[in-house]
This record gives sequence, C-alpha cells and structure tokens, in this order.
Amino acid sequence: MTAAGQPAADASTRRLLALTVSAFAVLAAEPSYLLIDTAVVGHLGARQLAGLGVAGALMSLLTIVGTFVEYGTTARAARWFGAGRTDAAVAEGVQATWLAVGIGVAVVALGELFAAPLTSLLAGDAATARAAESWFRIAVIGLPGVLVVLAGNGWMRGLQRTREPVRIVLVANALSAAASPLLVYPAGLGLEGSAVANVGAQIVGSALFLGALRRAARTRCGLRPDRAIIRAQVVLGRDLIVREAAFQVAFLTAAGAASRMGAAQVAAHQIGMQLWTFMALLLDSVAIAAQSLVGAALGGSDAGAARLVAWRVARWGLVAGVGFAALLAAGWLVVPRLFSSSPDVVAQASVLWPWFVGMMPAAGVVFALDGVLIGAGDVAFMRTITIVGALLAFAPLNLAALHWHWGLGGVWAGMTAFILVRLVGMVARTRGERWVVLGGASC
Repeated sequence: MTAAGQPAADASTRRLLALTVSAFAVLAAEPSYLLIDTAVVGHLGARQLAGLGVAGALMSLLTIVGTFVEYGTTARAARWFGAGRTDAAVAEGVQATWLAVGIGVAVVALGELFAAPLTSLLAGDAATARAAESWFRIAVIGLPGVLVVLAGNGWMRGLQRTREPVRIVLVANALSAAASPLLVYPAGLGLEGSAVANVGAQIVGSALFLGALRRAARTRCGLRPDRAIIRAQVVLGRDLIVREAAFQVAFLTAAGAASRMGAAQVAAHQIGMQLWTFMALLLDSVAIAAQSLVGAALGGSDAGAARLVAWRVARWGLVAGVGFAALLAAGWLVVPRLFSSSPDVVAQASVLWPWFVGMMPAAGVVFALDGVLIGAGDVAFMRTITIVGALLAFAPLNLAALHWHWGLGGVWAGMTAFILVRLVGMVARTRGERWVVLGGASC
C-alpha cells in the first residue's frame, strides 16, 4: 500500500470501528433486556417461560416490516450521504418514520384481532396458549414504537451518527429492564408485567428518536410525507420483507416443533433462541457498520473501498464468531441454569448446546456479509439465498425432528444447515461483481 493509501485505509478502519462499537451498544441493549426478561419470567415457571417463547416468536413475525424501515433506510441514506446529499439522507429517515407509524398501527389492529388463534396455533397445549396470548395482547401495543426505533437507527447509521442511537436505546431499555422484575414480582402482575415493561421501553425509545428526527429535518428537508420517497422505500422493502418472512417461517416452524415436544423442550428452546438472538445481534454490529460504509463508498463511486470493507468485515465476523463459540462452550453447564431452575429445562438445553457452539464461526461470516450485500442494495439475491436456506434446509429439518422424534438436537441441526447454506451463497456472491453498483440511492 502506498503512503497516500495508508492514511485512507486507517481512516476507513477507524470509521468501521466507530460504527461497529455504536451498533454493538445499540444491538446489545435490546437482547440484554430480553435476556433479563427471560430470566425474570423463567423463575415464574416453565409454563410462563414457554408462553413467553411462543408470544415472542409471534412478535418477531409481526416486526418483519422493521427490516426495511431499518436496513433499507440505512442503505438508501448511506448512499445519499456518500454522494454528499445530507438533506436527502435525512429525508429518507422522515419518510421511513411515516411508514413505521402507519404500518405499526395497522399491525397492532391485526395482532389484537388474531391473537387467540395465532397463539393457539403455535402453542403445544391450552395452558401455554393462554399464557402466550395474555403477554402478546399487551406487548403488541408497543409495535409502532418498535418500528419508529428501527427507522431511527436506520437513518442515523446511514449518516454515520454513532452516539445518539446508543444513548437513546440504552436509556429506554435500562428503564424497562429495571421495571420488569418490579412489575412481575412486587407489583404482582406476573407474566403480564413483563409485557408492560416491554411496551414502556418502546414508548420511551420512539419519543427520543422522534425528537432527534425533528431537529435534523427542521433545517434540511421538513417533516411532510413524500410519496415518491415512500414508494422507492417500499420497492426496496419488498425483497427485504420476503427475506425476513422466510426467516420467520423457519423460526416459527422451529418454535412450533419444540412446543409439540413438551414444555421443557420449548422452554429450553426459548433460552437458546434468546441467547442466539443476543449473539446474532452482536455479530450484526459489524454488519451494520458495513451497511453504512459500503453504501457510502458505492454512493461516492468508490468500488475499491467497498470491496476493502467487505472482506475486512468478513474477517472480523469470523474472529467474533470463534470468540462467541469459545464463550458458549465454557458456559455449557452454567448458562442454562441462569434462566431456569427446572432440571428438565436445563437437561434439554444441553441437547441443543453442541449445535449452538458449532454454528457460531460460520454465523460470524454470514452476518458480516449480510451487511455488505444489504448496504450495496443487493437485496434480491439476499431474498433468494434466504428462501433457499429457510425453506429447503431449516424448515424441513424442523419438521423431520418432530416426525422422527429427534428432539431439540434435530431442530438446532436445521438452524446450523440454514447458516451453512447462506455462508456458501454469500461468499460466492461477494467474490463476484454483480453487487458492485455505483452511484446515488438507486437501491
């Protein structure tokens, strides 16, 4: 590397590190709260934890639109930012927030209408279904706030603003994490207290992000809806929503299969999934940094910088995945006991643990390249490879595990296969040229 090139590379690394640390803090806040919530509810009993697992899976399904209001906004805003159009980048955030509010309100209505049949469909027995429904009916009220927070993270990351999202998310989730055990136990609300604390976090977080957006838009673009921008975001969002729907079909199949294996199995699966979500979102911090930097590089017509970021984050993802695998292996006998005092639940957690540990290095690379290709706007390919992995590997193995009584090991073997299919496809794609599209927000 030339002497002139070295400072540029160092600056790129510093930006990547700053964005990664910011995204890490933001992403760690939500799963940290969920892990605390899982531990709080877990000590109410296996049935309550199973209900939380079913209702949590259903909430994840309803937030699939958050994929494009967050990741799609990051990609489009980053391209405008790279092209020197900060006003257009902020405008992406304004229109994404309008979408978030409108879609969120509609989904709340649908969620309340279909809460009973959906939780009954996913739960293995009537008692688990009742617990899931009681939690879900309260928690779904916070969905518009969830989407506003996701949109806020999206436009701020696109503009490479690293500090504000951290402060906002940490404040909201810290308040909620403190409220959850108080509402569940001293206040006597039980499982429903967890849902009330969840809604509180979304209200606080969305209010803070709306305040930040108002300040940014006041001097740059205004707050009125813009149909042209919203239409462009929806076009990008179609593939991202289909991709996220494939994820959720597979994960719901896994939750349904585990639920039908027994209360201990679905409770252990809930522990594993919360830990998986925690690890996955932390790995995603590198991916989110890649989204912003790759989008900005391509917006500024610098293909070389985009490729440099791509392979750098892939290496970082591999190192992070290996590190998480080592931590999980070391905590094999200890970590499940933090979430449940039931011997049956702890025993079932040990069944899924080898798969959990083994998949992490590959997952690190997969999540890193996720960010690269989404930042490049290559969402049609991301949609296709996710559908292939989810519907031809993950979901079939879930159903096979239920049919042939393989237990939780079969369910988590399906998740491992899902990761490996995506790994092969995304490495091959990144080695090629088709994702390198230069210019403004064409994605």
